[in-house]
Amino acid sequence: MPFIHDDFLLGGATARKLYHEYAADMPIYDFHCHLSPAEIAANKRYDNITDVWLGGDHYKWRAMRAAGVPERFITGDADPKDKFMKWAEVVPQMIGNPLYHWTHLELSRFFGIEQLLNPQTAPAIWDKCNQLLSRDDYRAQALIARSNVRYVTTTDDPLDTLEHHIEIARRQRDGEMPGFSTVVRPSFRPDKAIQIDKSTFLPWVRRLAILTPGAADSFQGFMNAVRQRIDFFHAEKCRAADHGLETVEYEECEDADADAVFRKVIQGDGKARLTESEARMFKTRMLVFLGREYAKRGWVMMLHVGTLRDNNLRMFRAVGPDTGFDTIADGVYMAGLSRLLGVLDESDSLPKTMLFNNNPRDNYAVATIIGCFQGEVRGKMQMGSAWWFNDQKEGMVRQMTALASCGLLSTFVGMLTDSRSFLSYTRHEYFRRILCDLIGGWVDSGEAPADMELLGHMVRDICYGNALAYFGS
Repeated sequence: MPFIHDDFLLGGATARKLYHEYAADMPIYDFHCHLSPAEIAANKRYDNITDVWLGGDHYKWRAMRAAGVPERFITGDADPKDKFMKWAEVVPQMIGNPLYHWTHLELSRFFGIEQLLNPQTAPAIWDKCNQLLSRDDYRAQALIARSNVRYVTTTDDPLDTLEHHIEIARRQRDGEMPGFSTVVRPSFRPDKAIQIDKSTFLPWVRRLAILTPGAADSFQGFMNAVRQRIDFFHAEKCRAADHGLETVEYEECEDADADAVFRKVIQGDGKARLTESEARMFKTRMLVFLGREYAKRGWVMMLHVGTLRDNNLRMFRAVGPDTGFDTIADGVYMAGLSRLLGVLDESDSLPKTMLFNNNPRDNYAVATIIGCFQGEVRGKMQMGSAWWFNDQKEGMVRQMTALASCGLLSTFVGMLTDSRSFLSYTRHEYFRRILCDLIGGWVDSGEAPADMELLGHMVRDICYGNALAYFGS
């Protein structure tokens, strides 16, 4: 029997029935990923398996570093085949790491390869993958379509022209993309507009001011310019905003206070040093402003909280951000989060909100705080799926168990890809198998009824239906 077989991760008869009869064939609503809309629009052909599989994948890069692989085979200029061979040396060492599962799921589902990847099998696997990648039905759009993805939401800076989203929508409308009907939408990622204490803030404001004169003159002008970018994104079918936050700190701030902090940075040409209080005030005011704007338009606000980024400064200088040098943060943020949500709720301007915690310590805290702000919209407040360092079997089970224990698992909008790789859609299969094994285990132990109609409907909703209702078609 191959390692990746029909009942992989399904420990009992109920789990197998739930997966094969209810979950396996459901479409995918990928409401958060880092795929390139330019590559989708161009229907990119990948030169080799390293290009589509190892490029940009910091999960794999971390594992390679842990195995002692030199950086030139990871983010450096080594030959693509040599990089792949180094990866093949690392894979047998990863038993217990979700990458071992993901690697073999991707080889099986996309390339029909059932062999385990190791130095002995690597040359033949390299050849077969590259042979298939040379075909038109292995270009970017086909990789999405073969995964049964109905919706893709990319992650986009507010200053983006969205030209590739516009092109995709136009060409689909005009029948110029036969075989590719997946809806590709942007999401709004305004981190650089909020992080006033970062070196990226002033250059970002200056770029915004080119699009909207007056954006750098005052805080009111800045808010007006950001609002115009929100309107532009909304016109291009954006319905979600995403925020990456190390923590959530709430500090009261009026517009006049925010204006003083804003002018201090702008007039100081980026050299002014802000106090911690000034930075917190500005960030608080921006989050409140943005939350209200999202609520007006019916958007979903996603908050990813709890990541300490760029820990290795030497490597950050050498290879840049998002290259595998981030970690789980251990800050305390529930009081600040509670105040932020409460202020928005008091003014009836709390949007549909998803909270993702990177520290599993916070599972029960997040699962309970969403219950404080529910109402009128089914599953309005969501505990996001097990994220980043938690998107493995143990992390998913812990997240879903906390949600089920403190809220309603049945309203959960399920898994997201959160990846830069077009081969990562097997993560949805991985999640669905774990979901069905969890619920099936409850049935087998007498903790849930063996009502397949009830449970099957629940599974289908978590896999796809809830996300469709939450984000829209």
